[in-house]
Amino acid sequence: MSYMLLIVEPVGQRATRNEAEGREAYAQMQRFGAALAAEGKLQAVESLASTASAVRVSQAPGQPALRDGPFAEAKEMIGGFFLLQNVDRDEAIAWAQRCPAAAWASVEVRALAPCFDESLP
Repeated sequence: MSYMLLIVEPVGQRATRNEAEGREAYAQMQRFGAALAAEGKLQAVESLASTASAVRVSQAPGQPALRDGPFAEAKEMIGGFFLLQNVDRDEAIAWAQRCPAAAWASVEVRALAPCFDESLP
C-alpha cells in the first residue's frame, strides 16, 4: 500500500532560521529520504516553496477565481512530502516518527485512496 507523509509546518517558520540552520534541516531531510530509498520504500519526495508564491484556484459559477498567496488565514502550510510505497499503516507511522521534521513540524500520515467510498454499493 502507499502512504504519504505530509510535512505540515507553521507559516513563516523557515524565515526564523539562518542559512546554516536551513541547510542543516534540509540535509537531515535528504538523509531521511536516502534511508527510505535504501529500504525500497520511497516513491517520490519533494520540498515545497512557501505560500508566498502560491495561487489558489477555485471555480465560481462560470468563472475561475484566483487568489494569490500568502494567505492571511493560513497558520500552517504543507512544506513537502514523502510518498512511501510497499508499506502498511504501522510502518508508515514508524517512518513518520523517524522523520527529522517531526522536531519542528507535524508529519501527517495519509493513505492514498480514491476520492469516493469504495464500500458503497
